[in-house]
Amino acid sequence: MSAELPPQIQNQIAQLQQLQQQAQALALQRSQLELALNEADQTLAELEKLDDKSAVFKTVGTILVKSNREDVKADLSEKKETYSVRLKSLERQEERVQTRFKQLQEQLKKALGGGVPQAG
Repeated sequence: MSAELPPQIQNQIAQLQQLQQQAQALALQRSQLELALNEADQTLAELEKLDDKSAVFKTVGTILVKSNREDVKADLSEKKETYSVRLKSLERQEERVQTRFKQLQEQLKKALGGGVPQAG
């Protein structure tokens, strides 16, 4: 079938496939960041429940190290902020990729006379 299509159409199909792969990769990254953000939220909530005399540990590499509760809270808050910024950035990237995907899909439909089946 690809031998029948002009090179420009073949190129657009390849771009469409690349955009789809990029969208999947971004969705995976977003999912991982959302999990990390939720974990940080839950950990901060648990830290709030502890009294000042409770022992708190944090992971450093593959070991646990006793740490000051306020330091751990500050570190987690900073990580949470970083996760939020990265998440917003990924969401913007996803929007741009989806917009470009739809534009390219429409161009292909027009170029092929509207006979392109929708991919799910």
